[in-house]
Amino acid sequence: MPRHGDTAPYPEAMDITERSDDARADLVSALEVIEDQPLAVRAAAYEALAESLARRLDSGPSSHRP
Repeated sequence: MPRHGDTAPYPEAMDITERSDDARADLVSALEVIEDQPLAVRAAAYEALAESLARRLDSGPSSHRP
């Protein structure tokens, strides 16, 4: 375990966490916008969001998948 002032053994881990936090914030913002829409528009927006997320998952690295 690194002590205060030591560098982390995997400095890129911080970047991954920051990107994950940004992606989560973007998703929450998108969901808030969708929730404010009328029902018919909301359904289409959720479908588009689900397709977008599926494409992102499919295009990601496969080395982390079981």
